[in-house]
Amino acid sequence: MQNKGLVKLFAILFGLVSIYQLSFTFKANSLDEDAIVYAKGDVEKERQYLDSIANEKVYSLGIADYTYNEVKENAMNLGLDLKGGVSVILQVSVKDILKGLANYSKDPVFNKALDDASELQKNSQNTYLEDFFVAFDKIKGDTKLASPDIFANRTLSEEITFDMTDDEVKPIIERKIDESIVSAFEVLRKRIDEFGVTSPSIQRLGNSGRILVELPGVKDKERALKLLQSTAQLEFWEAYRGENFIGFLNQANELLKEIEAESDETSSEEVAEESQDSEDDKIADLLGDDPDSLDIESNPIGKLIRGFGYQGGPIVAQFAIKDKDQVLEYLNMPQVRALIPAEMRDVKFLFGKPEKDSEIVDLYALVGNRDNIPPLSGAVVTDARQEFGPTNKPVVSMQMNAKGAKIWEEMTGKAFNQGSQIAIVLDNVVYSAPGVTTGAISGGNSQISGDFTLNEATDLANVLRAGKLPASADIIQGEVVGPSLGQEAIDSGKISFLIALSLVLLWMIFYYGKAGLFADIAMIFNILLIFGVLSGLGAVLTLPGIAGIVLTIGMSVDANVLIFERIREELAKGKGQKESIQDGFSNALSSILDANITTGLTALILFIFGTGPIKGFATTLLIGIATSLFTAIFITRLIIDWYIGRKGNLDFATGLTKNLFRNINIDFLKKHKTAYIVSSIAIVISLGSLFTNGLDQGVDFVGGRTYQVRFDQPVSSSEITSLLSSPEVFGSADAKTFGNANQLKITTKFKVEETGTEVDEELRKTLYTALQPHLDGISYEEFISDDENKTHGLMKYYKVSPTIADDIKKASFWAILGSLIVVFLYILFRFKRWQFSLGAVAAVFHDVLIVLGVFSLTYKFMPFTMEIDQAFIAAILTVIGYSLNDTVVVFDRIREFFNEHANWHFDKVINVSLSSTLSRTLNTSLTTLVVLLAIFIFGGDSIRGFMFALIVGVIVGTYSSLFIATPIMYDSVKKGDAKESLKNKVKEEMEEAKA
Repeated sequence: MQNKGLVKLFAILFGLVSIYQLSFTFKANSLDEDAIVYAKGDVEKERQYLDSIANEKVYSLGIADYTYNEVKENAMNLGLDLKGGVSVILQVSVKDILKGLANYSKDPVFNKALDDASELQKNSQNTYLEDFFVAFDKIKGDTKLASPDIFANRTLSEEITFDMTDDEVKPIIERKIDESIVSAFEVLRKRIDEFGVTSPSIQRLGNSGRILVELPGVKDKERALKLLQSTAQLEFWEAYRGENFIGFLNQANELLKEIEAESDETSSEEVAEESQDSEDDKIADLLGDDPDSLDIESNPIGKLIRGFGYQGGPIVAQFAIKDKDQVLEYLNMPQVRALIPAEMRDVKFLFGKPEKDSEIVDLYALVGNRDNIPPLSGAVVTDARQEFGPTNKPVVSMQMNAKGAKIWEEMTGKAFNQGSQIAIVLDNVVYSAPGVTTGAISGGNSQISGDFTLNEATDLANVLRAGKLPASADIIQGEVVGPSLGQEAIDSGKISFLIALSLVLLWMIFYYGKAGLFADIAMIFNILLIFGVLSGLGAVLTLPGIAGIVLTIGMSVDANVLIFERIREELAKGKGQKESIQDGFSNALSSILDANITTGLTALILFIFGTGPIKGFATTLLIGIATSLFTAIFITRLIIDWYIGRKGNLDFATGLTKNLFRNINIDFLKKHKTAYIVSSIAIVISLGSLFTNGLDQGVDFVGGRTYQVRFDQPVSSSEITSLLSSPEVFGSADAKTFGNANQLKITTKFKVEETGTEVDEELRKTLYTALQPHLDGISYEEFISDDENKTHGLMKYYKVSPTIADDIKKASFWAILGSLIVVFLYILFRFKRWQFSLGAVAAVFHDVLIVLGVFSLTYKFMPFTMEIDQAFIAAILTVIGYSLNDTVVVFDRIREFFNEHANWHFDKVINVSLSSTLSRTLNTSLTTLVVLLAIFIFGGDSIRGFMFALIVGVIVGTYSSLFIATPIMYDSVKKGDAKESLKNKVKEEMEEAKA
């Protein structure tokens, strides 16, 4: 081997850099463990401990000292499934942005185009903006985008003029939308930075307005989700006196009674007469002598009232939180609003922020306007901070710019003179409505008070300081994993990793003796490099990522097996050892490169199309392929050459394996028709099952919410399914045993179209209430807690909206199709004949169909989940890569024998090629299967279905490379000219390669 010195230098430097990078991970883990010991289970205390050492020098490497923050920054990042935390994809509403750009236009064409675009999005690959343009062009008539009622408004007057055509306006709107999404991205990034999460990740996904946010290790998940979704729409409104609306409530109550009684009689005289009653009489009439005895039909609003506001205040009445939607529905009915006195008809009814642990919420009456634009908005806030008020409760103090300060002074002066209040509204919730007792407030200082916790006040200050989102951001895909589940994943990942590694190391020594030991040393060095590169790149290690590393170990054996088998062949020819080693490495190189490039191409496609854990799997696979090539080709060679130089002799087999698979001569082509029949039957059965049974599609492909719940005792999945499917709970749900009998995966589509933390919280409470008899008396807080020692309760939560589920399904289809096309073209490029590509792709189709068929036939009774999700697509693409790996090695040997044995018949070339590679094929397949079985048995419930797909794929892929790919290639080469042309073409290529 040439340039040994350079290879040694590179290997040493590469190894040292990897050790250097990994040292930060070990130190960070040690410091985190110290914090856990110090805190003794107190999460807040643990955070305070780590905050106290954040900027202290805690690690010295001689050349530099590092703070805790720097150590964490350089440490390997663990994904959600290993560390717990939150991962969400947020959809910034382009529809809201368009409304804002059009100044909330009432133009009917514009608003119909918005609604039509929303419908188009359900079955479209376009962005919302593209569909909006399509919808607008379809119905616009004489209306232009540049009309004064749409985009040629005062706000955009400098960029859009009345005389512009639609084609001129569209690029400007596209740019404005992109600027708004970038603004949303920056706002979210600032919020996350303020939140103080270690190693957060935020990235924009394409140009669709989607933003991926990952917060591994975050302790307070509910707080994080609220922080991400809060639009921070801060508004300041003048308020009416609440008692002015008691008469209106009384009139509305009477009207609703008539409506609900379906009576056509309306008596304006009676209404007028009632309006003269005293306030006390009105309240008595509204509530009745015994409100609890009244039915909703006999007193619709009165039945819901739980109290009234203080005299002169802005609170109209108090209601139960659960009745908020019903009350607003009543009050916003056109015929009900018509009862409001004309001078107050612009009233804006909003509910306040309920006090902690209270079931009661206040209804406020604010002075609204036709355009629904507040006199003062949060856009004027330049700074915000959390402080403590006069009663020592957390408050948020704000500073406004000059424009805001002037308006604030006018508003507070007016409120002082009238003895009224100013309501401070955040995201359509009234946080406080203070009166002004000291005159007009100058300077732009203001304060938001309310029943805040310290964290709520801190988050609100951070959000206001970071700025508001330009539009609502809904969670269309989200995953919440508890820390205890993450720790279990780490433990199972370690066990599967060590078992798989041990089995592979022992097998190599058993089969190849000392040469196998040298390959093991190179493999261990390979693992060091993989983890070092992952750490250095800042990549996130996930459970599928660990599976990718372990799979890489199994597949990296392939390169060494190819080399050792070729060396054994050269030794069998009577060559000397040094010459055999030289020729063995040289002859194996082509097969090694082709096999790894085809696998690498499928991994690359997986990386491009995948998200989250699947991208982690692809990342580790790509890194593993690169490092495996380096260690197998160079490191193994260095060690072997060193040993030969010292000892002079090296056997590439043991006594038991020396003659194993030697002198095999199987007529594979004679059996290929039988194989066609067997495969045809298997494919027909698979297709039949796919069309009848279908597949168990997970929420990734159909949308919904999934809850992983662990119970104290084993439970019946059918009983829980029946319980949760009742109309009082979710109406429809599916519970499956997940791993042990005391753990279920519960899936439901209930309210799947609705977003927001309130809906998520409502569903979790509904789930808890329904499951309470089976939860061994734990409270709701314990059920959803983030306790690292949690043994039962809600362990994991996953949500996918129907919109993104459709996108995931389409992306998966294109990923598989794309990988097949890329591989077809690569094999065509390498072997220069379409017959080789046809055989390889036919074998891949064969393998994929059978894997799908096995899943379709068995998912109903297998003791583990076999859902078709993104992880399954990763498995399919890996099967494609593995199948091609096997096939390419055989094709490479066929091409070689064409050149070496020009006088052989075509069928003999095929049979000898298959026979001579059989040792390598079975050796690699057996090693890979052992690895996969180790992960399947010990690697945890969440990847068991994923591993099962790979196990089936490896078995079927090994079979297809022998009995499908090569025979199809053989049958597609016609007799006579085509066969000779193929033979001559291969000869020319081999001669060119030698030259």
